[in-house]
Amino acid sequence: MSNIGYNRQWHDAQASIKDILDVDLEQEKPEKDRLVAFQNLAVIYVKYITIFRKLEECYDQIVHPQKLLVIRKVLDGVIGRILELKNNMVSLELSEYHYFDDVISDLKITPKEIDIVIPKYFQEESKHPIKEKFGLLAKSKIDEENEGNTELKVEEVKLVQLEQKATQDVFEELVDEVLLLEDEDKLVPIRSPPNISPINAAIKIQKTWRGFMARNIVKNLREEELIFIGMKPENEDKSENADKLIKLCEYRRSVKKENILEYEQALVETKEKIRDLEGVDIKEKLQDQIRQWFIESRDATGKFPEYPSESEGGSNAIFQVKDLVEEVKPKEKEKKKEKKKKGEVEKEKKDKKVNEQFEEVLFEPSKFVTILKAEEKEYKDMWEQRDETLNFQQKHDVEIIKEQKRVEVENEIRLQIDELMREELMNLKLVIDQQAKKGKKGKHVKKKKGAKKSKKKKGEKDLTPDRTLESLCEELVQAGILRSYPLIKLKDFIGDYSYLGTTFQQMNIEPMPSLSDVRRVITEFCILPLGSQVVHENAPLIKSVLITGPRGCGKKMLLHAICTETGALFFDLTAANIYGKYPGKSGLKMMLHIIFKVACLLPPAIVYIGNCEKMFQKKIPKTDQTDPKRLKKLLPKFVKGIKSINRVLLIGTTREPYNAEVKPLCSLYQKILFIPRPDYSSRFFLWPYLIIMYGGKVSDALDLSSLSKITDGYTPGDMTMVVKSVLTKKRIEQLSKNPLLASEFVPSLAKIVPVIKELETFKIWYAKTPLGKKRAKRGKENEDKKQAKGKNDKKKKKK
Repeated sequence: MSNIGYNRQWHDAQASIKDILDVDLEQEKPEKDRLVAFQNLAVIYVKYITIFRKLEECYDQIVHPQKLLVIRKVLDGVIGRILELKNNMVSLELSEYHYFDDVISDLKITPKEIDIVIPKYFQEESKHPIKEKFGLLAKSKIDEENEGNTELKVEEVKLVQLEQKATQDVFEELVDEVLLLEDEDKLVPIRSPPNISPINAAIKIQKTWRGFMARNIVKNLREEELIFIGMKPENEDKSENADKLIKLCEYRRSVKKENILEYEQALVETKEKIRDLEGVDIKEKLQDQIRQWFIESRDATGKFPEYPSESEGGSNAIFQVKDLVEEVKPKEKEKKKEKKKKGEVEKEKKDKKVNEQFEEVLFEPSKFVTILKAEEKEYKDMWEQRDETLNFQQKHDVEIIKEQKRVEVENEIRLQIDELMREELMNLKLVIDQQAKKGKKGKHVKKKKGAKKSKKKKGEKDLTPDRTLESLCEELVQAGILRSYPLIKLKDFIGDYSYLGTTFQQMNIEPMPSLSDVRRVITEFCILPLGSQVVHENAPLIKSVLITGPRGCGKKMLLHAICTETGALFFDLTAANIYGKYPGKSGLKMMLHIIFKVACLLPPAIVYIGNCEKMFQKKIPKTDQTDPKRLKKLLPKFVKGIKSINRVLLIGTTREPYNAEVKPLCSLYQKILFIPRPDYSSRFFLWPYLIIMYGGKVSDALDLSSLSKITDGYTPGDMTMVVKSVLTKKRIEQLSKNPLLASEFVPSLAKIVPVIKELETFKIWYAKTPLGKKRAKRGKENEDKKQAKGKNDKKKKKK
């Protein structure tokens, strides 16, 4: 897409934001029906996601540096609003998973269009030289294998040499055989041409060629139809076009970086020019205005005024018109309260009772709607009607820079003038009015003392005041607490969309979330808040997340994907990892202090605890000597210390949460995310993905539908084990002659026990969690209401 195309896409996104803000403001009104309220939220949520996808692409590919500043603010606002709506839906439905298949069918949108894309600037902004120095960022599996195999043994080298010699000998023998065959062909007598006319030969060649082309066309059409329906995975024949698109996107990103550097240089240069050319005029103008104010106030009051302090705004406060309405409002409110009648008070009480009945449908006012409104106004004033037909290279606009820097230069000069004019006013007062000078001094001294006292109270103790950030990181790396992690993208967590979620809910059946729903929730609760500082400060704060599920469901994969997508630091506080490190209570306090300090200085950061259920077990087996209850008392305090400014997240994983006490576990972890077994559609996508990843080929002989059907109850980890056991080196070499069959996977599948029984225990445990209890209570209330309605209807019929 060209610059014009991306600009058009940006304008379309801004227009849709303008439309949706009008609808979004109506949601602040209370709604009586809970289902209607959720449906309204779901529609707005889906529309914000479509806008978010457009803006993310624009921010990644637009090269104009001044447009990027506006798009970034709008993008953060849209992300924050999506998280607010998600929080409202959770409080309304009492569930982390929600289904939008009816909404996307009404809006005529495909499921791919509401898939939340992770912004690419998350990783770019999280880069830091200290992270690169200690190798704390994500690494690919190939790099890890190369690092582990740097030192080869002598025996391995000899074996490699022997294999190379053997291959050379075999190659020489093959060459000799080919040469002998060529010599034999030369000795064969030349055959006479067949007795056939040229016309008949041309017809026969044409017939065979046309038949061959027709069969190929029909085969390609059939494959395209199957791919379009979703019955066959996409081919990799379009790799050349994909490579071209990737190269083009990378080129645009490089141009964007160059334009940003030029823009930053232009900011400095234009500021210096304005200071040199217009600084004297601005200074004289301000001095004349302030002196005029001296004279006017002297004529009006009979004495010189007090010059505003720096905290009050200095000379800026002189020319600001005071809002008299704000001073009058509190007095009017007090008078109205005194004159209120008893009838009005009773009306207010009734309104409060009505609101209390619909507490579940009332939501807090949005912080990001105001941000989006302000940015919409800036876009409308500056960019909506701007003509950029001559700006082919999309460079920065100098006039906009001049307007911004002129204000900055004026403020800097104003600070200098304030000091000079204060001295001038003091000299005037010494001559004419000495009493006003004393009153002014007393006020300034009191304000300074009060400010100092408030700062002292806010200060906190630093256990490592003399240590540098680099030394703290080095200590944690040597202790094995601060570690690197494998490079895993969230899109590698394969799973299809849940197409029947709302239909099951309408039938009063609790639907199981699909792997696509899990991927969505992970992005909303973990990745999006950690990626942006503005979003994390204003969005609903999530301090800790518990990821639970049966073995092989992908808990660690999601953990590494969160770290990779956000470029976060990874602190491993698993009991086995910290065993014997930082002994005693003082040692644990020091460890958590260092971790929190490094995490705040190098955001974002993730603190990980594996097998976290052991921390809250009643009885720990004697064989376990890692002391898993070591952090039981200090970790809740650590989580309480996390504020909206700190982009730090605690993540715990467990596959046996039912072994722990429910209350302390749920009080530590704010969100509990359950990963179920993959459904049929997810398994249908998983099998070809895994087979291709491990060197196999998917052909028509492989019955993916039957293979997906018989693997109900198996996790993605079980499926990967089966694929590895089947696709050996020998079997991969035979794929060209003997394609894979579904029956080859059955013997290895029979050796693995499915996780269906474990899922029932997970359901029972989840019903004991706070959210599960609330959901069960609401279900009982709905059933009681239905029974009461049924009895009333029967009584009416009898009458």
